[in-house]
Amino acid sequence: MMDTRDCACGQTTVRDEAAQWFVRLQEPAVSVEMQQQFEAWLNQHPQHRDEFQLLQGLWTATDLLPRARLQALCEGPPARSKRRPLVRYAVAASVLAVALGLGLFSGLHHPSSYTAEYATAQGERRHVALPDGSVIDLNSRSRVQVRYEKDRRGIELTEGEAMFSVEHDTSRPFVVETGNGTVTVTGTRFDVRRDTTQTRVAVEQGTVKVQGQGSDFISLTAGLGTHIDAGGHVAAAYAVNPQELTAWRSGKLVFNNASLAEVAAEVSRYRDKPLTVGNDKVASLRLTSVFKSNNTDALLKALPNILPVAVRTLSDGSQEIISR
Repeated sequence: MMDTRDCACGQTTVRDEAAQWFVRLQEPAVSVEMQQQFEAWLNQHPQHRDEFQLLQGLWTATDLLPRARLQALCEGPPARSKRRPLVRYAVAASVLAVALGLGLFSGLHHPSSYTAEYATAQGERRHVALPDGSVIDLNSRSRVQVRYEKDRRGIELTEGEAMFSVEHDTSRPFVVETGNGTVTVTGTRFDVRRDTTQTRVAVEQGTVKVQGQGSDFISLTAGLGTHIDAGGHVAAAYAVNPQELTAWRSGKLVFNNASLAEVAAEVSRYRDKPLTVGNDKVASLRLTSVFKSNNTDALLKALPNILPVAVRTLSDGSQEIISR
């Protein structure tokens, strides 16, 4: 059966939907429910992602055009042009006219300079489109500060975790700072997590340069990761599974032979009160399983059936994993 997205009318509908989502995600605050709805729509069909990325590219392109020229583009392409890329550009550009009317471009007339701050609350995930076409996906309880300059795209991950999909630009490196080190790229896809004791980096696509507080650095390619300890020392590269490490983007917690200490730290990101372990023996137990990040109670109920442990509630409302 033919997918309606492959016909002209279906394609136009997808473009309209992509434009609506694009405008919604420019709001200062995006609810968890809206973010989940957007991710569900994005994953329904490959064309959804294609059309959304097209609009991101057009958003960037408008920074380089005078307002009058942009409005002229939004009026439509020359009738004689039949090439699909130009048609797609014109259709999407007409949608951007709506964005112009809403004033969404008011702060983007100087693309070399851009500052912003984005954060998520407990259990919230956020998809952020930057003016150069790069994208940041923020995990629960995370915060980034964005500072774009003429020759540098700077990001500071002050807490939490973020997935970066970086638009290629050799003239403006994309640099993520975490306090004890930096990650530098010109265009790639990678995940950075900042904890109290270390920074973890995992690469899904492309190449990144990871540097600690000294002059030493290592280069990572797809499928490799490293961590920077509290002293700013970078570990040797090791194999990672980026899909498992970034499963949080689809609302999953994936544990593959993880210690209960690691499990407790991860689960705490999604709960009002922290989850702790009773002693070193419990902390060293290993868990392999998959749970939903929005239902960590199910994980706590399942643990005693998987490992020789029990979960007790403390006087302050927090919970502790203890030996059984």
